[in-house]
Amino acid sequence: MNKHEKINYIEFPAVDLEAAKTFFTKVFAWSFTDYGPEYCAFTNAGLEGGFFKSPLTSSTANGSALIVFYSMNLEETQTKIKKTGGVIIKPIFSFPGSRRFHFTDPNGNEYAVWSDVNEQT
Repeated sequence: MNKHEKINYIEFPAVDLEAAKTFFTKVFAWSFTDYGPEYCAFTNAGLEGGFFKSPLTSSTANGSALIVFYSMNLEETQTKIKKTGGVIIKPIFSFPGSRRFHFTDPNGNEYAVWSDVNEQT
């Protein structure tokens, strides 16, 4: 794929960089590299990016873009998020052909997880 003028990197605010690193390592198996006390970069996320030290949060209520993860098992991913300090802010709901939920990380940033895999019975 041609990289010219394509989305290449994404950055999120975080009050607590260590909390962000712990959460995303445990839930999504991201890897981190520190670049001083106010920035860390991540890999193994599908798109590379980083967290910068900030008291602000990213939320759709504030008009920010929503980052959406894919999962083969929504319930399992939701359980990992809750056990690791994330907060479910919109429980699993259905929409045509799919289901998803929204959560915040320990820093208060909002994300969503979706799946086109049918609910486990």
